[in-house]
Amino acid sequence: MILIGKNINFSQLIGEPNQFFTLFQFFGPIAGFFLGPIYGAATILLALLADLLILGKTFSLINLLRLLPMLFAAYYFGTKNRTVSVIVPLICMTLFMMHPVGREVWFFSLYWLIPVVATLLPKRVPGQVVWRSYGATFTAHAVGGAIWIYTVPMTAAQWISLIPIVAYERFLFGLGIIASYAIFNILLNYIVDKWKIKLPVKALNLDQKFALFRNAKG
Repeated sequence: MILIGKNINFSQLIGEPNQFFTLFQFFGPIAGFFLGPIYGAATILLALLADLLILGKTFSLINLLRLLPMLFAAYYFGTKNRTVSVIVPLICMTLFMMHPVGREVWFFSLYWLIPVVATLLPKRVPGQVVWRSYGATFTAHAVGGAIWIYTVPMTAAQWISLIPIVAYERFLFGLGIIASYAIFNILLNYIVDKWKIKLPVKALNLDQKFALFRNAKG
């Protein structure tokens, strides 16, 4: 699914005519929940490296750095380590503001407080999946933005023009992550229950709130 989604373009990245956000943005981070933060990120890494090989892209430093945003997003979505979830976007904000152009548009990086706030919210707050989904997509945005400002020449005006575009795109990406999380949980719970699959401990995390067919049968 990663190999397919990675090659279905959604929107073009400003500053790079041959770079696109893809369908992968709508479901990538959920691997961190189902497989755990480490194995989820590792699975995404292997798939993205395979994608580079299939497309014949060079393993340059820039191409490898561009794999990082979704790895951190998957880790964020699946981890219970609040320290890492808070530190990563704050480091990205610092790196962004240290750049000469970033200092001019420092307010752009305020988007990256979203994963910090989502992490620090009490667990009893409703809508945890929603907060985690938007935290994950903005973690990817934070890592990608910090890399982008140092590797792609852009003016302060271009960064400012991105502010409403980011809001629109990340709103949709967050909805996609929420929807894919629900759909995959429903399907996997159904498959495990229907086929009586006995999973090894911690081999696959499932949210039992989405075991809809099992609940329907009582």
